[in-house]
Amino acid sequence: MLNPTFSRRLILMHEIAHHEKASVPALMKSLGWPRRTIQDVLKALIGMGVQVEFIEDGVRHNDGHYRVADWGPIDPIWVRNNLDNLLATLER
Repeated sequence: MLNPTFSRRLILMHEIAHHEKASVPALMKSLGWPRRTIQDVLKALIGMGVQVEFIEDGVRHNDGHYRVADWGPIDPIWVRNNLDNLLATLER
């Protein structure tokens, strides 16, 4: 059985990697998660050895999107192949 906290992190990484411009509002829309959940999970990814970059798109400080720069110890192919199981973990 997969851990829901860990599953949420992997799902967010997958979602960022598959969005052209993964802003917090875009992630909220696609995942249906609250802003604070997305922000908390983004912060937690650093502790997993994952590098997520924020790319500024506009003149405002927080106008931009995220990009997975380095998956660290996580295999993105495994995440993609097990996405349904990861999502099901959150439904329990």
